[in-house]
Amino acid sequence: QVQLVESGGGLVQPGGSLRLSCAASGTFFSLNTMEWYRQAPGKQRELVADITSGGSTNYADSVKGRFTISRDNAKNTVYLVMNSLKPEDTAVYYCHAPIVTRDLFRYDYDCWGQGTQVTVSS
Repeated sequence: QVQLVESGGGLVQPGGSLRLSCAASGTFFSLNTMEWYRQAPGKQRELVADITSGGSTNYADSVKGRFTISRDNAKNTVYLVMNSLKPEDTAVYYCHAPIVTRDLFRYDYDCWGQGTQVTVSS
């Protein structure tokens, strides 16, 4: 099964920026649509942004204009650039692959990374 590993989280002051990375490893043909979720303490996990294999993107209203999702298919890596960070962006950020095409007949479903902590605080 595909493995997803996030990195790039940390502590940043309000107004600052971070770039998260999600590297996929394993044997597969296509990651297809990739997503970033986040979960703040005491709250449900929420979809932050997604990107199709062709590069089309969608964002949650709360991050539009501040976050940018992108991908490098050659490196099997998805990025989330977060600018103008706010304390309410504090959460564990997870990379998610809903469907991964392993080959013509096999798929992996609902693949999650382990998460990376983002803390926005002065």
